Amino acid sequence: MSGTHEPQPAAASTHRSEPAGADALPHRPAHADTEQPRPAYAGTRPPRLADHSPGFLAGIGRGWAARDVPAPVDEAAAKAAMSHRARLSARFPGRTLVLSAGGARHRNGDADYAFRPDSDFVWATSCQAEGAVLVMRHRPGGHDAVLYLTPPAQPGEHDFFASAAHGELWVGPSAGLAAWAAALDLPVRPLAEYDIPAGAVPPAELAEVVSDLRMVKDDWEIAQLREAVGHTVGGFAAVAAEVPHALAAGLGERWLQGTFDRHARTFGNGPGYSTIVGSGEHAPVLHWVRCDGPVRPGEVLLLDMGVEANSLYTADVTRTIPVGGGFTPAQRQVHDLVEAAHRAGMDRVRPGALYSDFHFAAMEVLARGLADWSLLPVSVDEALAPHGQQHRRYVVCGIGHHLGLDVHDCGASEYEQYHGAPLAPGMVLTVEPGLYFHAHDETVPPELRGIGVRLEDDLLVTATGHDVLSGALPIDAAGLERWTREQAR
Repeated sequence: MSGTHEPQPAAASTHRSEPAGADALPHRPAHADTEQPRPAYAGTRPPRLADHSPGFLAGIGRGWAARDVPAPVDEAAAKAAMSHRARLSARFPGRTLVLSAGGARHRNGDADYAFRPDSDFVWATSCQAEGAVLVMRHRPGGHDAVLYLTPPAQPGEHDFFASAAHGELWVGPSAGLAAWAAALDLPVRPLAEYDIPAGAVPPAELAEVVSDLRMVKDDWEIAQLREAVGHTVGGFAAVAAEVPHALAAGLGERWLQGTFDRHARTFGNGPGYSTIVGSGEHAPVLHWVRCDGPVRPGEVLLLDMGVEANSLYTADVTRTIPVGGGFTPAQRQVHDLVEAAHRAGMDRVRPGALYSDFHFAAMEVLARGLADWSLLPVSVDEALAPHGQQHRRYVVCGIGHHLGLDVHDCGASEYEQYHGAPLAPGMVLTVEPGLYFHAHDETVPPELRGIGVRLEDDLLVTATGHDVLSGALPIDAAGLERWTREQAR
């Protein structure tokens, strides 16, 4: 036998099960034993983000049609911002002001959180561009305002394809500086030309004054808050409608949280804050945003949710609904007391009343109710005294706050301008009493443990009293039972 293999003729056969010619089909490619030439790019390093290949560079900047992209600014919003700047200018004659939009916060690796501009900056500009800076330089009789922005990277520029922050191929078409200037009726210059002005008002001082100015909303701002609240009411209905599905499929709190967040992204900019969905023993947890628990029949479900409108004004509403459509006697007992406190607090929201009045009115109702249930170790008067406050074990948080571009709006104001100030028409605030009996709290009877109830409405102070912006949602137990059953149909 030689060392080479010669093909042999096929043996004859009287029986063939294969189709004719099957034995002639190759079992491997004819070129399998032939070494193929390697491609020219084999072993080279893959290109990076900023590709410098001559062929790529020669073609990437050509052949793009020009596009006219308007700035994403509503005309009414721009006019409101102009009015806000005039009010701000009047508070700082002869001084230079600087407000910055800020940038996206780092999340992990090379990923950032979604960008949301600074609220003071938005109030003064109606602009939501990342990295933007507003400079108001003093002049006799007022200020000259200039907005500094990073222009979008256009075809032919390196960043057009290389910048994940400003390149059109990464972020889509963006408005140029001229479009921003036309929309805002404001001079707009490249951010690269910005120099920090000498002697500008310190940021803390400026933030306090802007916070004070933001307390009283103008008509445009009130319309934005009404829109945010309206979409929030729709979000509550969407969540309640999903409760039966969450029960049947074992999807739990996170499914309901996702339901509202999807609604908020569809009808607005998104949730105005981290959506709270607390079922059962999680309902007493004040900021239960983990939302990783189950939803069980017979428990209460505390929903604290708000849609942030595209203008970035947000709602903040809370309802506590019964899972399954009906409160137990113990749950109803707690809810009725919270409702009474809620109505007492809202009744004190009127022009001229101190901001703290509604807080004390609601707290007194809660303290008296807790005393009636033998849950106070002291008298009601002693509990309500500044040195007492024993009732606060079951209601640690406050009873409300200002509302606007921030869910806890105007937070930079001093006590005298906030809690110690009288209410005025145009202010928007929340009233939100609650009772929180934790599952491991041995100071309350077993039937109350694990029950948390909060009611929160958004109120506009008017010339004669107040307007409950979130009044489309019921606040009484029977009304909430009926509403919950209706959404679940």
